[in-house]
Amino acid sequence: MTEALTSQPDLPVHDAPAAGRPSAAPDVEAAVHAVADRSRAASRRMAHANRAWKDRGLRAIGTALLEHQDLILAANAKDVSAGRDGGTSAALLDRLTLTEARVQALAAALEKLATLPDPVGNVVRGQTLPNGLRLRQVNVPMGVVAAIYEARPNVTVDIAGLGLKSGNAVILRGGSAAAATNAALVSILREALDSVGLPADAVQSVDEYGRDGANVLMRARGRVDVLIPRGGRELIQTVVMNSSVPVIETGEGNVHIFLDASANEEMAVEILLNAKTQRPSVCNTVETLLVHSASTVLPAVAAALRAAGVTLHADGRIRAALPAGVESVPATDADWATEYMDLDLAVAMVDSLDEAVQHIRTWSTGHTEAILTNDLANAERFIAEVDSAAVIVNASTRFTDGGELGLGAEVGISTQKLHARGPMGLTELTTTKWIVQGEGQVRA
Repeated sequence: MTEALTSQPDLPVHDAPAAGRPSAAPDVEAAVHAVADRSRAASRRMAHANRAWKDRGLRAIGTALLEHQDLILAANAKDVSAGRDGGTSAALLDRLTLTEARVQALAAALEKLATLPDPVGNVVRGQTLPNGLRLRQVNVPMGVVAAIYEARPNVTVDIAGLGLKSGNAVILRGGSAAAATNAALVSILREALDSVGLPADAVQSVDEYGRDGANVLMRARGRVDVLIPRGGRELIQTVVMNSSVPVIETGEGNVHIFLDASANEEMAVEILLNAKTQRPSVCNTVETLLVHSASTVLPAVAAALRAAGVTLHADGRIRAALPAGVESVPATDADWATEYMDLDLAVAMVDSLDEAVQHIRTWSTGHTEAILTNDLANAERFIAEVDSAAVIVNASTRFTDGGELGLGAEVGISTQKLHARGPMGLTELTTTKWIVQGEGQVRA
């Protein structure tokens, strides 16, 4: 998932390339260009690898992760210790931390990818024209896919696995917070690819070149086919505004749940607890709860959230409706715009579905919105009128995730509308080409 950070990103706006600013040192530029050129050569080999070969690579990586688990965890412990000493928040440390269970989950995700159909060569559409020309539009790899992301070592494995299965080569910039972990992971990934005869250069990193290297990567148009940023708003907007390489924008998750008047109390309590407290540091966690003024379940929901340690940032009407003993703090407009990524929740009262939709249109980042309701007409209206990458009815927002939606993993969650939207899996890392076959036809 695309999970935004609140820490200072590795690419602050004032360090981004801009008109009139000096470019990176020539040796860094040459080094990153060499990485990209090796990736281009590797991508041409990957484009011709069949499914069986790519699946062997995925399974080899999964096995290598488990075999080198101690090395990975030792490197990760260094990063986590440095982050803790540097004052990194508990939520961000959780995202940075790898455990035995999380390493095993990464290996399991690679095995899942190996069971999925190969998107390369899939026929999107085709026909035979009246003049006899036979047409096919087929999925083909992007080529060289670069990713700039923050403090998420699991993303290193996810993007490498998805890139491999979709026939691409990937260039990674994982940031300083996870430098030791990412270095260990990239080394393991490359050795695993080489062990099955796939090009090790299908997975490369430019972390050693720091911010200058990232800036060169953003300007490597013609060498890099697409760039995907994952992280906080500042990093994402820096990449979007300063990259000459085409960018697929992944967005922050100011996620809403609308508690309709007809919502069942037991279901509402269970879903809200899951959506807010299961893992509050991730992008599909609910950040704003909208409660219909006719709903009777607010006391139970609020009490359950408070018992779970959630701070309620509530508007005046909500505060007046809360039962005695359920504490809250006054909400401001800043709360409606905030992606907390912590045990905080903005809560507002609305008088209608229209008012809820209007609030979402005003404050949403276009990631995920959900409605809890027993009114089918309201559910259908919510689906039709809310324009976000994912719209959910009577389920937790935590399901907006590539693995949960059967994609095996994800590169990120796109909140834009061009090419890809929502969790980006294998198909979203392909483009298409037209194949036209004839028997001597010429255009009249």
